[in-house]
Amino acid sequence: MSLFTLSSEKGYTADKYVLWAVFILSAIGVVAVYSAISFLAATKSGGDTERFLFRHLARVMLALGVMGIFSVINYRVLAKFARVALIASIGLLILVQAVGVVSGGAARWIQIGSFGFQPSDLAKVALVVYVAVLLSTKQAYIESFSRAFAPVFFWILLTVAAIGIEDLSTAALVLVSTLAMCFVARVRILHISAVGLLGVLLAYLMLLGSPARAERVEAYVGMKLFPHTSDAAMDVQGERYQIEQARIAIASGGLFGQGPGKSVQRDFLPAPYNDFIYAIITEEYGMVGAFVLLGLFMLILFRGLLRIARHAAEPLGLFLAVGLVFMISLYGFVHAGVSAELFPVTGLPLPFVSYGGTSMLSSGMMIGILLNISRQAS
Repeated sequence: MSLFTLSSEKGYTADKYVLWAVFILSAIGVVAVYSAISFLAATKSGGDTERFLFRHLARVMLALGVMGIFSVINYRVLAKFARVALIASIGLLILVQAVGVVSGGAARWIQIGSFGFQPSDLAKVALVVYVAVLLSTKQAYIESFSRAFAPVFFWILLTVAAIGIEDLSTAALVLVSTLAMCFVARVRILHISAVGLLGVLLAYLMLLGSPARAERVEAYVGMKLFPHTSDAAMDVQGERYQIEQARIAIASGGLFGQGPGKSVQRDFLPAPYNDFIYAIITEEYGMVGAFVLLGLFMLILFRGLLRIARHAAEPLGLFLAVGLVFMISLYGFVHAGVSAELFPVTGLPLPFVSYGGTSMLSSGMMIGILLNISRQAS
């Protein structure tokens, strides 16, 4: 039985629009990564681009397989294990500080033999599921601070802080996604605002503790804000190098682009196959290609909110769908916004498009759960 005909005991099928959006994003990603991977292949594999292409294809297929598996597992069953999964994820986030592999100046990876993964990718999924569980079970007294808000706030703060130690951008998106869930669940605006302000304070403290992060923010705003940063933040060959190269790529694309495989900036942009894959796609396929890409994420957003969440069988499915949709969509929009200098450089992958491992798998998990919610629709 294919994914297109998977149906629940009630006869409902998985949302085909979301499925097609994911398949098209994955196909775009394969082509874009093959084009953008040439520099990495030249420096690490003697020019063997096929090696990295096949590795990316394997990850895409694995992610789609995970999506298919989670689409047939009742999300209510997953909700029963959410607390355990979240505690384990937080434990791994703490462990990565001691034994994690440093990449890009941050310890985000745990390496077990030849296999490496980012605990933050697991933690963000577990948190969304568990927050949905808490919000659904506390609806009768959702406006109570001590009985409803405090328990939810505790887990959000703990997880966001654990992720933010090394990955502030992911922590910010996780916070926004869970606060969106709280808003839909009728948590008091005062409580939500307090968490948002506390999140801003935590982000500021983390910037004070990391000159590299602070310099990225200064490079974005174009002025010195922190006393502990260097002048490299304003240098076009320093912190601004990545964003300047991304802007050149986008400007070079014009309306219809330079053509498939004809990117020039892939040889200048750091990690063009991952952090700046949107800029490469825009350079090769122009604004038309860029808007198609954003349109696919808009499709996931609108179908997820207006169809899947709206018709969820119960509050648990509603809150869970909102959190998952916001997470996937925000990753897409923020990634694109970084390339267009709408946000500071973050290093966030583009779901189903960027070259990645655990980020690809977590995206597959989230879409799979979303599809299962659509199959259980009322």
